[in-house]
Amino acid sequence: MIKLKLMILFIIFITVSGCSEFALIASGSSVAISHNSYVKAYNGLDMMMIMHSDKSIKKHLYDKGKEHVQTLTRIANDKNQ
Repeated sequence: MIKLKLMILFIIFITVSGCSEFALIASGSSVAISHNSYVKAYNGLDMMMIMHSDKSIKKHLYDKGKEHVQTLTRIANDKNQ
């Protein structure tokens, strides 16, 4: 389990180290200036999601993923007992 966590951590470090400082700062707030229509659509949806539920799309995905991991862990533990 520790090897898996370390591997995920190294992968994150490798992918993040190629980003510029502006990209790292802007990724946290999802307010990057871009002329790409997909980025504008995502930012618009993200802003509407925040206004509706006080959570961003990333936070919703994180929470759902966390629920699924906890459910799968519980099922695996039940099978082992």
